[in-house]
Amino acid sequence: MTDTTAGPADWSCPVPLRDHPVVVMGHGGGGALSAELTRHLFLPAYGGETLGELTDSATVTLGGARLAFSTDSYVVRPLFFPGGSIGDLAVNGTVNDLAMSGAVPAYLSCAFLLEEGTELSTVGRVAQALGAAARTAGVTVVTGDTKVVDSGHGDGVYVNTAGIGLIPEGVDIRPQRARPGDVVIVSGPIGQHGIAILSVREGLTFGTEVTSDTAPLAGLVQAMLAVTPEIHVLRDPTRGGLAAALHEIAETSKTGVVLDEGAVPVPDAVATACAFLGLDPMYVANEGRLVAFVPRTHTDAVLEAMRAHPQGREAAVIGRCVAEHPGMVVARTGLGATRIVDPPIGEQLPRIC
Repeated sequence: MTDTTAGPADWSCPVPLRDHPVVVMGHGGGGALSAELTRHLFLPAYGGETLGELTDSATVTLGGARLAFSTDSYVVRPLFFPGGSIGDLAVNGTVNDLAMSGAVPAYLSCAFLLEEGTELSTVGRVAQALGAAARTAGVTVVTGDTKVVDSGHGDGVYVNTAGIGLIPEGVDIRPQRARPGDVVIVSGPIGQHGIAILSVREGLTFGTEVTSDTAPLAGLVQAMLAVTPEIHVLRDPTRGGLAAALHEIAETSKTGVVLDEGAVPVPDAVATACAFLGLDPMYVANEGRLVAFVPRTHTDAVLEAMRAHPQGREAAVIGRCVAEHPGMVVARTGLGATRIVDPPIGEQLPRIC
């Protein structure tokens, strides 16, 4: 007999514990395996309240100034893809992590890990792309490092960047601030970066070229904050896509998220590719999009500011934050049904950033 009183929290089955004695690709995918590795291995080893918040960038105070501090590593294959390269990602990824705390990014460090035998012309192309992206983002690379590993023990070029930025007074953006009643906004179409990488790596064509959305988002964030500092949460849905980002926010804030699936902007080429490959666009990585949780009273003004900015022209309201089913994300389908958007366990598309 069907229990008609059951809610979304009763619809999903518990996932058995995952026991991996060795590192697997999913540990770097931004999903449940990544979270387990961080919470059960790294956090106990490092300790500290700031690290335990698990935000895209840490908020620290130094000399009376509030700073955002972040680091990230880039191991994408191939090194060059439609719309960008590992050099662009190394800047935009770190700049965007800083921007998600409302910071104005200022300085980057950059470390190159090179495989013996890699052509210097390739390294030069990556470095030129990285420098150009830094200038576009308005940040300066001020320190760095280079290491070389034996042939066969790398993949040409890996890059690590760390960045710092200044958080304006009165800005407090973090996942814990999501509140029931908040409106969920995405800054543009999703899924382009992951499909662009996959199409080149696997030699697939989908009738038209899919270009990565990699771009710096700090300018868009500052345009949003110019309207109101009362933006509760920002997150760039990179590894694990929109689904992973929303789950992290819902779990951290102990709230629920309800999406209007038909309102989530998905380019036709991405939708076609995902249908062909059996993928869900909400789990595909992005590198130039953000998701925002905004109080309802500020939604129209924030949307207007976003759509006036080049990186937010196609911004759309895609859902809302609710008190029901805390820690869960559900989607209303075009047929009027409701489905659970499960958190990703590993990574659908490995090596996308």
